[in-house]
Amino acid sequence: FFAKMRKSLGNKRNLITDDQIADITRLYGEFSDGAEMSFTIDGKEERRIVSKVFPNAHFGYHKITVERPLQLNFQASAERIARLDGIKAFANLATSKKTKNEAARLQEIAAGQQRQMAIKDVLAGLPADRLFMDRKSFLAELKKADKAAGLGLVPAETKAILSALGERDPEAAVCRDAKGKPEPDTDLRDTESVPLNETIEAYFEREVLPHVPDAWIDESKTKVGYEVPLTREFYVYTPPRPLEVIEAEIEDLEQEILGMLKGITT
Repeated sequence: FFAKMRKSLGNKRNLITDDQIADITRLYGEFSDGAEMSFTIDGKEERRIVSKVFPNAHFGYHKITVERPLQLNFQASAERIARLDGIKAFANLATSKKTKNEAARLQEIAAGQQRQMAIKDVLAGLPADRLFMDRKSFLAELKKADKAAGLGLVPAETKAILSALGERDPEAAVCRDAKGKPEPDTDLRDTESVPLNETIEAYFEREVLPHVPDAWIDESKTKVGYEVPLTREFYVYTPPRPLEVIEAEIEDLEQEILGMLKGITT
């Protein structure tokens, strides 16, 4: 339902005429499934379905968030310890917000730098060649070294250490929170659209679990959405022209071009 504009209006090149508006209004009022109308397409008159009736749920879906567990190994190697400098929380230890007193600012920065060195010294004391496949066991070793050094790591510093010294490893133990629940890996997070007329559980068991059996749904992030894909519902497949016809047209064009070139050279 559109007609070409006599003059384009910016990017707009089509419009809906008054007669077409009347047809759309009539079709809506009739509420008929499978209504047809005739149209002239590429110089040929064709009958097309212009009206379909669907239940509301046909266009609706649940957008679910699929989580997979976080699995990390840990190692206090020189390379991983050096990554601490790129962790914002660790780098901020050697900064100061005291702008009015320069001496106090420099003193705070120096104290932060000493703190950074002390943290690195504690980590350097851990066995550099040992690969911890369980975060819990690594934290126990870190806590023991921290206590021996009398450093007193705060949660932000511990988090920075875990971020620098940890690497994703599908063979490592699953990281769990204080309640024993697996923590999600944000890099593996994915979403799925489940039709409203299907249960989330059935879809999840059929489409997700066979591929990632350790996955689960974060139900707190489930949302309901709707999409009306007009092209998908009303698309009519047009088979390509026969290859012989296309080859004949190409040959005619070649002859036409050769004739034009011949006319130029003579």
